[in-house]
Amino acid sequence: MKFDVRKAGFAVAAPVLAIAVALVLTSLILLVAHDPVVAVWQVLFKMPLPRQMVAILNEATVLYLSAVAVAIGFKMNLFNIGVDGQYRVASFAAAVFAGAHFLPGWLNILVSIVIAMVTGAIWAGLAGLLKLGRGVSEVISTIMLNYIATYLVAYLLKGAAVKVEGSNATGTRILAADSRVPGINLQNLLGTSREVYGLIFLSIIVGFLYWFVLSKTRFGFDLRATGQSQAAAIASGVNVKRMVLTSMILSGAIAGLVGMPLLFGQDYTYGDTVQAGLGFAGMSVALLGRNHPVGMAFSALLWGYLNQLSNGLQISAGVSDKLVLIIQGIIVLSVVIAYEAMRRISQRMEQRKVARELAAAATVAPEAVAA
Repeated sequence: MKFDVRKAGFAVAAPVLAIAVALVLTSLILLVAHDPVVAVWQVLFKMPLPRQMVAILNEATVLYLSAVAVAIGFKMNLFNIGVDGQYRVASFAAAVFAGAHFLPGWLNILVSIVIAMVTGAIWAGLAGLLKLGRGVSEVISTIMLNYIATYLVAYLLKGAAVKVEGSNATGTRILAADSRVPGINLQNLLGTSREVYGLIFLSIIVGFLYWFVLSKTRFGFDLRATGQSQAAAIASGVNVKRMVLTSMILSGAIAGLVGMPLLFGQDYTYGDTVQAGLGFAGMSVALLGRNHPVGMAFSALLWGYLNQLSNGLQISAGVSDKLVLIIQGIIVLSVVIAYEAMRRISQRMEQRKVARELAAAATVAPEAVAA
């Protein structure tokens, strides 16, 4: 297959343009607010410390899973806004089962992960059924299911919580040592004792399967075709309703994995201190990465980088660490605009190319007849 230099150039130019626009707009906001522009960028552009590098990798591991869950829906032209609720109920279910220690060691971990996937799939499947059965928009249903999930888990947690001496935190039973996934020690490489989540390999496997299924299988082709044009998909024999439900279930199953690195590699329990907002951050990562497995990996690392470096903004630059949320929001908005601008430029260039070729063919034809 011939490598298309122009297409690759546009693919690279769009995110670069988006980030450049975000930098300019953020600088203007800082100037208007009379905040130190140079000091802010010095903090955000400095080399992360070894412990921060590990934290960036860990955060990117979780965000990548969330982004893939969202991207499956995006590919189908579905907006699964409910990843946040899906990983909550899935993490809670997995934590309760794993904490009961019905099974030994790695078997307990594997079965708990399967339970998380099934729980997330069921929760997302509810939105799929509402869309197919009652025509309810998945945007509305998944947002409402997020609220239901939050309060349902909070209610169930009261019954499943185990009191820990000397702590006010509420959480499920702490996992036994043999039900924890060991971290990856990078002491020799980075010089820090902080460990990378062992389940980083789960994100890598999910990313590979996402690419393989969408690019190399009939199901992936049908899914992408349905997302681009339901009418064309129906004409080619695709069962659109089944594809919608299957896509929502798959998206929910991956969403169920979002909390697994945290459960088995850091917290070892599910409690009221669970990290929130991972589903919405995953949407931003998916948008920035254009739903591409490699693109989402880079955008997840960028998100983790910004989040970790933001901790020093208040101390070193005298501005709120919430500034990073503004930067991230501008990046997402900029990338949408940049990709649309690049698409239109590419389309116009293609139209001009075709017009030139047609004009050249029209000039050659009379000469051929005369000869």
